[in-house]
Amino acid sequence: MRSSVLAIGALTVAALGLAGCSASDSSASATDEAQAWPDSITVSLVPSVEGEDLAEALDPLTTYLSDGLGIEVEGVVASDYAATVEALGADQAQVVITDAGSLYQAMNQYDAQLVLRDVRFGATSYSSVAYTNNPDKYCETAPVKATYAASDIELSYCNGIEEAGKNATGQGEAGIDALKKISKGTKVALQAATSPAGYQYPVVAMRDAGIDTDADISQVPVEGNNNAVLAVANGDAEVSFGYWDARTTVTAEAPDVADKVTAFAYTEMIPNGGVAVSNTLPADLVEQLTKLMDDYADSSDEAKTVMFDLVGLSDWTSETADDEISRYGEILTQFAK
Repeated sequence: MRSSVLAIGALTVAALGLAGCSASDSSASATDEAQAWPDSITVSLVPSVEGEDLAEALDPLTTYLSDGLGIEVEGVVASDYAATVEALGADQAQVVITDAGSLYQAMNQYDAQLVLRDVRFGATSYSSVAYTNNPDKYCETAPVKATYAASDIELSYCNGIEEAGKNATGQGEAGIDALKKISKGTKVALQAATSPAGYQYPVVAMRDAGIDTDADISQVPVEGNNNAVLAVANGDAEVSFGYWDARTTVTAEAPDVADKVTAFAYTEMIPNGGVAVSNTLPADLVEQLTKLMDDYADSSDEAKTVMFDLVGLSDWTSETADDEISRYGEILTQFAK
């Protein structure tokens, strides 16, 4: 009898051991399955190119990513930046290349992970510039010339926002108190309410300066940064706002723009867009994808050209500066309908 009890006990222990192994194996299997890479992923973006050049423009990037990851990477075109967020939320895309506002929405609505920030001419953010044709009113000292290195053009600045004879940096906030000199009834050219540099950040800055932007100024609606500069150059407005430095876009129409239009203030910095990924992707896939995209611009001369032509960028960086995106979200809420 004792022998039978021992045998039964041994069988019970063995069974428990097997059950333990089975549970462990099952758990490991579930973990492996959860971390398994998908057969393909989709990248959604709003490209700079249009029409029949689109497929050709997308192919080098998606081929590079496919080769590097060992899975199929497809590229789809979004009609606008908001559509990239919708694609991510519907799992129609797992990677989005989009603007700062859409990054904020993707992170907050769908818990997307911000992995890269756009780099344009070495910067991940830019200022909105306050322009004027009346430096006597808005400048504490005589305007000076500094070089906008991206175009090698000398432009006019005042209030110490740039140093004479040096390369301009475009870093804000700077000279912002000069906005208080915008007097009642002043004609101010503003772009569409969805424009960060042409409307949102300037309006916030003017409100912070004590200006009622609905009642105290005479708004002159313009379309695009070039027209914001031309409004001041042509005398249609005394002040306008645009990205740094939009004056370089109108040198053909206004060859004397460097003398006629002076930059007198910079707003706080506005973040560039970037790359966000779905929280459903495995961590090791995200890590490898991030590195590949971070290295893309330096992978070949063709890649650098493709990147600029495709999305107007010179590079991506993994230094994401999430706080700038969060601040942009705060700005956006002020203009939400």
